Amino acid sequence: MTLKPSDGADGKLEWIKSSYSSDDGPSCVEAAATPRTIHIRDSKNPHGPHLALTPATWATFLPYASQS
Repeated sequence: MTLKPSDGADGKLEWIKSSYSSDDGPSCVEAAATPRTIHIRDSKNPHGPHLALTPATWATFLPYASQS
């Protein structure tokens, strides 16, 4: 998943669904980036709670998430 930061000036986040999610299959996670925060949410519950991480924390987490 590649995230391009949005400026967040309009208060809206541009959510990107994980490549492991599909329209007809299991849902997974979605992420949205701003210059200072990476937001993560459950794609099955887009109006529910979400995590907000710093870019450094996100970068530290990614190698663990991508292990098979």
